[in-house]
Amino acid sequence: MSEVLMIKNLYDLSQTIAADIFEGKTYPWEVLGEIKTFILELGASLPKDIYEEREEHVWIAKSAKVYPTATILAPCIIGEETEVRPGAFIRGNAIVGNKCVVGNSTELKNVILFNNVQVPHYNYVGDSVLGYKSHMGAGAVTSNVKSDKTLVVVKNKDEHIETGLKKFGAMLGDNVEVGCNSVLNPGTVIGRFSNVYPRSSVRGFVPSNHIYKDPEHIVEKYSL
Repeated sequence: MSEVLMIKNLYDLSQTIAADIFEGKTYPWEVLGEIKTFILELGASLPKDIYEEREEHVWIAKSAKVYPTATILAPCIIGEETEVRPGAFIRGNAIVGNKCVVGNSTELKNVILFNNVQVPHYNYVGDSVLGYKSHMGAGAVTSNVKSDKTLVVVKNKDEHIETGLKKFGAMLGDNVEVGCNSVLNPGTVIGRFSNVYPRSSVRGFVPSNHIYKDPEHIVEKYSL
């Protein structure tokens, strides 16, 4: 097993309402097939003084700001003080944490966004988990299906981990910064506190505390 790819080394589980879904699992992508069922169970137990079920299986915190032109499909949970901006499209199976920003023309599908995540401008995030305070720059997207439609494999140097998943976007650790107009290819995993240069095409694993410039130049921050 690859330690660096494990949930415990990517995420602070105290920063998500969905912590229980990770229990008993090793890698974060193992939760992707359970998000829908988890939302339905969790939503029914949410405190009614904080959340309201605005439509069937769509629970939104009373302190969240959702603009009228945003579209939110069930099942979904939107956390406290989160902002869902005009034209956002949440296609269901989405858990959005507290104090997040889901921006104009941003699309979410089958995702978990930890607290303080920002996907504020023209982003597509599908079949992904975004850690605490991670941020995707304008136009950055996750590509969640391989062009040949084969199952996704996570690659870390010489190690290849079969996921058994056809749809798998990206796993972003806490405090990851993704530059504008970048593409995170299927099976991408980015470690905590790492940065991705704008207009990058990322594949495989980027270690924590690194800067991804291109596939041949992934440098440690402290060595700059």
